[in-house]
Amino acid sequence: MRRFVTLFVLFLFAIPFGVSVSGCKKTIAPIFCNNGDSGTLAGQITNITLQPIVYGISLNTGQMGQIQPPAATDCKGQNVNFPTYTYSTTDMTIADVNPTNGHLCGGTWNRNTGGGIADYTYCNSTGKTGVAYIAASADGATSNPLPVFVHPVVTSIVLGSPSTNCSTDPTTACCPLATNNQITAPPYTANSCISQNQNAQLVARVYAGTPGSQTNISCQVGHLNFSAGSSNVVSIDQNGVATALQPGSTLISANISNAASSAGFFSTCPPASITLTAPGASGNTPVIINQNNPLPLSATVLDTNNRPITGLNLEYVSTAPTTIPAVSNTITPALAGAASISAICQPNSCNPSAYNQIGIFGNGKPITSNSVNIVAPGTNSTILYMASTQSRYVVARDFTQPAIGQPLQLPYLPNSMFISNDGASIFMGSSNGLMVLSTSPLAISRIDINSPGIVLGISPDGGTLVLTDPVRQTISLQNNSSSSTYSTYGGVGTRAVFTPDSQTVYITAGTQILVHSAVTDWTAIAPATPTNTPVTDAAVTVPAVAAYFAGPVTTARGYCPATTIVQGTNSATNVFYPLADTSAAVTDRIAATNDGEHIIGATVSPTPTLNDLRVQVPAGNTSGPTVSIACPTTGGLTLADTVNSAPLAITASSITGILPASDSSIAFVTYSGSSGLLPAYVPASSGLGALNYVHLSGTATAPLVGVFTSDNSTAYIGTSGDNLVHVITHNPLTDSSTFSPGLLSPSGSPVPVDLMTQKPRKTT
Repeated sequence: MRRFVTLFVLFLFAIPFGVSVSGCKKTIAPIFCNNGDSGTLAGQITNITLQPIVYGISLNTGQMGQIQPPAATDCKGQNVNFPTYTYSTTDMTIADVNPTNGHLCGGTWNRNTGGGIADYTYCNSTGKTGVAYIAASADGATSNPLPVFVHPVVTSIVLGSPSTNCSTDPTTACCPLATNNQITAPPYTANSCISQNQNAQLVARVYAGTPGSQTNISCQVGHLNFSAGSSNVVSIDQNGVATALQPGSTLISANISNAASSAGFFSTCPPASITLTAPGASGNTPVIINQNNPLPLSATVLDTNNRPITGLNLEYVSTAPTTIPAVSNTITPALAGAASISAICQPNSCNPSAYNQIGIFGNGKPITSNSVNIVAPGTNSTILYMASTQSRYVVARDFTQPAIGQPLQLPYLPNSMFISNDGASIFMGSSNGLMVLSTSPLAISRIDINSPGIVLGISPDGGTLVLTDPVRQTISLQNNSSSSTYSTYGGVGTRAVFTPDSQTVYITAGTQILVHSAVTDWTAIAPATPTNTPVTDAAVTVPAVAAYFAGPVTTARGYCPATTIVQGTNSATNVFYPLADTSAAVTDRIAATNDGEHIIGATVSPTPTLNDLRVQVPAGNTSGPTVSIACPTTGGLTLADTVNSAPLAITASSITGILPASDSSIAFVTYSGSSGLLPAYVPASSGLGALNYVHLSGTATAPLVGVFTSDNSTAYIGTSGDNLVHVITHNPLTDSSTFSPGLLSPSGSPVPVDLMTQKPRKTT
């Protein structure tokens, strides 16, 4: 009885619980594609896509390949993941497929081979070519048919001109299976360039076989996928339509049979002219702009088809970056002074080209705009740094202070002296090592005994130092930031001058000229002149399209390479920095005026003479504005000059320098000698300018070295005879005062200043 009661109680509790659980259960209703109550279910595969859906896959005979994983969707367009697909082919003697994994064979897979060799291990070429179609199926659905083109082994692909006869000379544009009737642009021809934003259909010829017995198989290989080496020059869509972007030449590769092949080059037309303008600019008349006031520049660029180019990566450069820097197309004077501003399209950052393509259609060659002259009125003060090759001291004179600074003792006798454009560092060479001085305050910051020799120059951006070691007979380029030498060439240099963009340096080295460029690396020019005479000094033209070299004859080298097109090939050879001008004028030292009109030189032999070379730089392009300097298509740049000479009434053993003012209004000649005169030459717009002389006061015998203040109001001249520095005012031209730097030789005797540099500063 007790057992019965217990069973009854358990039954009463169990039944409600079970009912409760079963009453909470719900069945999820299936969702059908037609939104009804029967048919295909959502989530079930209804569509399978194999890619490339239009153009298919290309295989050499006997080559293996792989189909991309299929993409499956249901009737709602939602992705469906399915673990396995089954693959099939319409003709396994042309293109076979592993049914389980989509592994392709340009022929027939091995099956039932025996000997422990698994099926679908190696591909047997049947020798048949043509098109077979592959499909993938799963869950009752079948994919689109994917064409597989099987053809003889591709040995070369050549990008070229369209065919004139598709039967005898087919290109990919002749082949419906290759283009899928998607040609939408005029054909690109390999013997021309395309202007920016213009479209062209790339066409190529595909060959099988060895050279001399090649067969054109362009219509057997299917669709080519083109790609560009530089996406900045051209973009290419899936149909092979190229859109020209920035000027330049770039390699085009064609992908076929799972391998990329170099097909040829594409050219976006280069600039033919760059017109630089500024509000208020007119010819060589300078624009007056106050300090700290921005001045916008506008560059109009036309290509060789006379079409505009936008978005060009131009370099803006200044001949006086300390006072009037040019870091963009807006110029803001930092101090009073004068400068010439120009814009450069400089390979490789602008109009790049492969080395063997330089010059084809003008790609790979630089082009420079006209110059815009700027004057920032006002006055600056100066910190003058003075040294001597006979003294182990350097002294600074800050003209905002009442007294000269204390001399700084150097570890070695200096032989050269240069200051960085930012005024932060002074570089002094010696036979024992390089001495680097900081200027605020004046102190030695670094001594490099591994870099003995003479400092020839420092780049405008302060990044590269040029040194020559006469003992080891080397010329070295040193990275200023890392203090390491990164390139060396044999020879003994005498002078070095950089282009304003710091990318190129011209170095005189006896009877050879050395040029180092960021694009071409080292170029040695020997002999330096047609008559194998030595070169003694260099000056870069304004704008910087050439460099002139002093010597028994005065020569120029242009920055345009002289191009020769290699017949029968789409390539070129170039002579870099070819001869651009030869003048009979004898010059020992030379300098360029910022107005771009004069190369001023002087010599002591056979008699002291001043030579003013009035330079005519060829301008522009006949199809565009004639204000910029474009490189010729084939030959180098050709300059012309008219020489105006005047005897120098001095007794001199050597010319030590030409010192032009940054506003091109006057130039001084410094020398070693005994005349006590400072020649001052005022260039003229035509003919010979005015040659005057400043009589140096006291017992001065010769002006050895000098610098102009950045506002061109004053020149400081170190003189022999009195060991003083003379202050020469410009207007009127007067030796207004002197002061003593107090430099002493190791024996304690006064010595003259023959090393000098300065940095400008505000007057207060």
